[in-house]
Amino acid sequence: MVLRQITAMADATPSPADRFRDAYENQPAWEIGRLQPALAAVADRIQGSILDAGCGTGDCALFFAERGHEVYGVDFVADVIALARTKAADRGLQAHFLVLDATSLDQLPRSFDNVIDSGLFHVLSDPDRTRYVAAIQRVLRPGGRLWLLCWSDQEPPKPGPRRISRRELQEAFAAGWTIESLEDVRMEAAAHVPPGTFDPGGPRAYRLVACRT
Repeated sequence: MVLRQITAMADATPSPADRFRDAYENQPAWEIGRLQPALAAVADRIQGSILDAGCGTGDCALFFAERGHEVYGVDFVADVIALARTKAADRGLQAHFLVLDATSLDQLPRSFDNVIDSGLFHVLSDPDRTRYVAAIQRVLRPGGRLWLLCWSDQEPPKPGPRRISRRELQEAFAAGWTIESLEDVRMEAAAHVPPGTFDPGGPRAYRLVACRT
C-alpha cells in the first residue's frame, strides 16, 4: 500500500517540461519580448552561425535572424517552440526552431560558430549542467564562442532560479575552454513583475564569454 502511494506521488510530480509549460500559460518573468540588454550590448561581436540554447519563444534567436545570421533555437517545451515558429513566420524571418533538450545538443546534425545561453544554465541541476557543458563543446566549432547570461550569487535570496558563483562558472568552463570575459551585469525582468521582487535595477547576473579550444 505504501509503495503504491509513493509511486502515485512520483507519477503526479510534474516533469521539468510540464513546469515550464505551466509557466508559459502566463508571461514568465524571463520573457521580456526582446533580447536581454546585457546580450544586446555585445551583439556586434557575435559573428557567424548561432545556436540559441533554451530559446523559449524565440526573441533572442529572432533578433539575430533579423541581422542575417543563420540561427537555430532549441527548447524542450514543444508548445514554446510552436510559438517561436509562429513569431518567425509573422515577421518573415528565417530561423530553425527544434524541440530538443539542451543536454542533448550534440544530437544536432551540424556545428555552430556561437552558442547563446540567455538564462538556461542557472536552472539546470548539477548533473544536467555537466551534460550541458559537454554537449555545448561537441556542437561548437573549434574557436567558437559561448555567450552565457546567468543569475549571480550577488542577487539576494528571493524568488527566482539558483544563484551561480564566479567559481562555479570558472570550474564548469575550465577544461577545453578559454574564458575571455566574466562580467557583472543585470538581467531584465518582464514589466508585470511586481516592484521589489528582485534587486533594484534587475536581477544581478554574470555575462560569460568562453572560447572552445
